Amino acid sequence: MGSEVDYGNLNDALRRCGASWDAAQAHGLLSSRLAVGGADAGIGWLQQVLEGTSESDALRTECAGLLNALFQHTLRQLSERLSEFEPLLLDDSDSASLRASALARWCEGFLHGLVSIDHGEALKQRLAEEPLADIIRDMLQLTRAAADDEIDDETNEAAYAEIVEYVRVAVQLAYEELAEFRGRSGHLQDDAGETMH
Repeated sequence: MGSEVDYGNLNDALRRCGASWDAAQAHGLLSSRLAVGGADAGIGWLQQVLEGTSESDALRTECAGLLNALFQHTLRQLSERLSEFEPLLLDDSDSASLRASALARWCEGFLHGLVSIDHGEALKQRLAEEPLADIIRDMLQLTRAAADDEIDDETNEAAYAEIVEYVRVAVQLAYEELAEFRGRSGHLQDDAGETMH
């Protein structure tokens, strides 16, 4: 995806430090948290992804550093509105079934970020309106995404690329639609002592 953070490296780091989230879920969660909360969502996201890990563990510190880099990269992609956003997913060298599974988990993370945020009535109402209601319904369907073994590889690849492009555009649209709910960006510090912008 052209990010400073590689899916495999982050996934391995999350596993090593004992996090229950994988890289796809964590980035989906981040994307929806940023859409609603902007830069101020960084601390809560980091704490949620690293919940249950030991703060004194050097592996957690390494993981927090990668997550912070992902946070800053994703925030820049969304806030600069240059249509550069890409979901953090497996690359094309992995099998279609593994990539479809990662995409499903990415969508799970995105939806979790929307439903786990403290919803005021205005936000609940906004999420129930179009186009956000459609995006939520589509993402829910995508949590059950799987490669079709009955279909040839080329067709599976084309379908996967189309779905990833839909997700990419849908997240940017959600970010635009939720602009009124985002607070003013501030400087936050994560629990590894790094500044999150």
